[in-house]
Amino acid sequence: MSSLTVWKHTVLYLTLIITLLYIIETQISHKLHINHNKIHLKRSPDLPLRFRDDGTFKILQVADMHYGMGSITRCRDVLDSEFGYCSDLNTTQFLRRMIEAERPDLIAFTGDTIFGASTTDAAESLLEAIGPAIEYGIPWAAVLGNHDQESTMNREELMTFLSLMDFSVSQINPPAEDGSDQAERGSLRSIDGFGNYRLRVHGAPGSVLSNSSIFDLFFLDSGDRETVEGRRTYGWIKDSQLRWLQDTSKQGHKGNFLSNPPAVAFFHIPISEVRDLWYTPFIGQFQEGVACSIVQSGVLKTFVSMGNVKAAFIGHDHTNDFCGNLKGVWFCYGGGFGYHAYGRPNWHRRARVIEAKLGKGKDTWTGVERIRTWKRLDDEDLRKIDEQILWEASYTFLK
Repeated sequence: MSSLTVWKHTVLYLTLIITLLYIIETQISHKLHINHNKIHLKRSPDLPLRFRDDGTFKILQVADMHYGMGSITRCRDVLDSEFGYCSDLNTTQFLRRMIEAERPDLIAFTGDTIFGASTTDAAESLLEAIGPAIEYGIPWAAVLGNHDQESTMNREELMTFLSLMDFSVSQINPPAEDGSDQAERGSLRSIDGFGNYRLRVHGAPGSVLSNSSIFDLFFLDSGDRETVEGRRTYGWIKDSQLRWLQDTSKQGHKGNFLSNPPAVAFFHIPISEVRDLWYTPFIGQFQEGVACSIVQSGVLKTFVSMGNVKAAFIGHDHTNDFCGNLKGVWFCYGGGFGYHAYGRPNWHRRARVIEAKLGKGKDTWTGVERIRTWKRLDDEDLRKIDEQILWEASYTFLK
């Protein structure tokens, strides 16, 4: 073979190799290279949470959204004339209307935010469901219900994802305490469930208590489904969670003129004692049986012993929206919010608002003086109903 022929073959081989490398580069290199797109960092709200200049702090409770997959997820229990166009987007629009009307300082999603059986991607559905809170830049917190985990994430993964979303103040669980055996840097306390945490609300800007936490918000994981002695039942708040609540209450707030400031709690599944409210005066509608665990937890006893929990806000039973008092603690349903959740035709979806109001001293706002609540209906006027005072301070502020 002549040298010219060898040279031609070499050129052909090199051309073939270069062509093959080019094909590989153009077809699969994007899978091999480091992605240089801008990394999305969590957008965090202004912290700490605090009362407004007008001495108020307002919470919007969103119970049982049951969000699915947006426009393709149909509504349940609406009028026949509404069914053709009704979807998850009606739920989204309701949330936007409530934000515009009330301008809350915090939104509390109290479980079953998504309906796991109706979505193929839990993360995508959560982003859609909570989207309006993020759009408006409002701090928000969430606990889990009994349906959230029925899709592509388990409960721990869900709370981790919720805690990392924009403007979220949700937490997976409380941090381990200093001095405890488990108190390593960044470690979490060993506790049942996922989504047990406390949020502290500081005094109004410029007030004597602007650097003090004067209002506590407790969030608790009430579980999903469990089997007890061979019987299938709903979850409940366990002893480890109640011990954490009691420990937290005993710690108090160092440096505050109130060592145990007023508090409210949020969780999904009601406690069994809520059934007893049928025989008492209550405000709102008691339209269905209380679906709860067969296990009687110590939640009520713990709240009473703590002394500072004035009200608990729950969900789960969508057509109940009443408030009733058990041993000095109010238990209030949010009422069904979402259109993919069961309800009743011609019974408006609804949301609850909770407002804490500060007392007024001489030239300054002081501690919490009053907690009140009301609901709004998703009708043409967002009608306000069932306004009531849940608690008023018996102590006297310095004037």
